[in-house]
Amino acid sequence: MISFFVCLAILIVGYVVYGAFIERTFKPDDRETPAVAMADGTDYVVMGNGKIFLIQLLNIAGLGPIYGAIAGALWGPSVFLWITFGTIFAGGVHDYLSGMISMRHKGTSISEIVGIYLGPFMKTVMRIFSVVLLVLVGTVFATGPSALLAMLTPETFDAKFWLIVVIAYYFLATLVPIDKLIGKIYPIFGICLIVMALGVASGIVMQGYTIPEITFSNLHPKGQAIWPFMFITVACGAISGFHATQSPLMARCMKSEKDGRKIFYGAMVCEGVIALIWAAAGVAFYQSTGGLAEAITRLGGQGGVVYEICNTLLGPIGAVIAMVGVIACPISSGDTAFRSARLVIADWFKIDQKKIKPRLGVTIPLLVIGALLSQVDITIIWRYFSWSNQTLAMIALWAAAAYLRKNKILPWVAVIPATFMSAVSCTYILMAPEGFKLSAAISYPAGIIFAALCFILFMVKIMNKNYTAEQDTTASI
Repeated sequence: MISFFVCLAILIVGYVVYGAFIERTFKPDDRETPAVAMADGTDYVVMGNGKIFLIQLLNIAGLGPIYGAIAGALWGPSVFLWITFGTIFAGGVHDYLSGMISMRHKGTSISEIVGIYLGPFMKTVMRIFSVVLLVLVGTVFATGPSALLAMLTPETFDAKFWLIVVIAYYFLATLVPIDKLIGKIYPIFGICLIVMALGVASGIVMQGYTIPEITFSNLHPKGQAIWPFMFITVACGAISGFHATQSPLMARCMKSEKDGRKIFYGAMVCEGVIALIWAAAGVAFYQSTGGLAEAITRLGGQGGVVYEICNTLLGPIGAVIAMVGVIACPISSGDTAFRSARLVIADWFKIDQKKIKPRLGVTIPLLVIGALLSQVDITIIWRYFSWSNQTLAMIALWAAAAYLRKNKILPWVAVIPATFMSAVSCTYILMAPEGFKLSAAISYPAGIIFAALCFILFMVKIMNKNYTAEQDTTASI
């Protein structure tokens, strides 16, 4: 149990110390933010910091730090280290820089930022990559809750009925001003997510469950390698490229750049704490990784595990909170996924989103595609999501590193995690069942070589460029 509390303390200290270091490195100032300069009453809307923090947390979290952490706990308490140090040195940096650079560029989407700093080819790749990923996330996070709601309601209200309800909600959340729907209900569900995690942590500690100490042994029941599989499985809660698509939403709502550490880095650390709690609960509640694996199979996935843990530790109230979490959290990720997809397309084709008609012109086709995808088996496609997610994080970090260099700021805070994630993403796709299924003997050195090539390419193409003194590559507002 000592390891758990030490990691918890490191996360908190990491926010205070390393988060402040990242802030000093970036140098936020008093310039007018897009929310003020470009206020349109729809996407560019000034909101309070407390509300923005909770919306950002729910945007980036959803079920990620719960489901991913529970799956990551199959490797044992070694997952604590990835959650802790991944959050501080990779995820927090990724989210902060994604959000802040977006703010410096009129709140633009991550695909456009990548294009500015990594070139037109990468812009095209990221535009397509982002839209496909976001629609996929939105679709899956509609079908899952719909099936669960059907199980909890009379037979008349089947999964198709609830799917229609969820998509109708997505339509409203994607279309209407951000402060009218998302701004009102997200803070409530954000608080529920935090309360659920704190309740589970208190139950585990106070009811005498034993959280094992960190060991570097591979405790996965099937012997699956820690590298790179654990680093892909636990995305939200350590680092997630999906966050780079969400941070621009709040970059369009902040009144001051100086609040960036609280919003972007702070929400990521909060997500890391939630992930740490659920990873600890997974290994402690079922007493072993084998017991956890059996529970995941017996209960039909992580959703059943969440319900059983909450119901046992917290009683009926905990069960209600758990159901709110496993239903509301994925829906909240799905609606902002479609909203982000709308904004990516709007930025791509320069479609003004102030008026309702052009917003409808983008929103309706996206939701129609999502509705069609929900009718087919996308299980195989979804297996690529984890890899796609971390690959997007890798690209976002390289773009952030290029931004720092072009603005005469030492880029190593982004270069190091970008290089690490390059190795993770490449090694995984070479080894994974849905990838090339190569052996570790081939995949490991290939992943390292790929990361080294990315690093060398950055040094040659970006670091060796001569930029004019005091060059500011940020867009004027």
